[in-house]
Amino acid sequence: MNLLNSDNFWQFACQLYSEDGMQARLLDYQNQQGKNVNLCLLLYYLDSLNLAISQTQLNKLEQCISEFDKQLLKPLRATRAYLKANQTEITDYAVIRKQLLSAELKLEKQQQHILINTVNGFELVACTAPNNNALYL
Repeated sequence: MNLLNSDNFWQFACQLYSEDGMQARLLDYQNQQGKNVNLCLLLYYLDSLNLAISQTQLNKLEQCISEFDKQLLKPLRATRAYLKANQTEITDYAVIRKQLLSAELKLEKQQQHILINTVNGFELVACTAPNNNALYL
């Protein structure tokens, strides 16, 4: 099997995320269920390629990004939330917000790269109608 490409995944993820209602759905998974948006996007990507993963492989994907989430993305999101809640007291709020969003986007892309590198080490199963998110959600 050909290895998956992180740039192709990034393009797929950006397209899917921009579809009507998808951003809200994914953020609900993140905020209400504690799920990882990039992992959800990867599972949709694998579905689009007719590739299925196992529960064990899903567990490995969760593990490979858990520290990255804990140390980088979650604190950055908390910082952005604090900034937004206190924007009237923050000098240059708009500039700082834009810079934080840019940093978060770069970190999201890095996390997707980690996921692709990990999944490229798996033996994936070709499947006509995979539903990988059913394992996760």
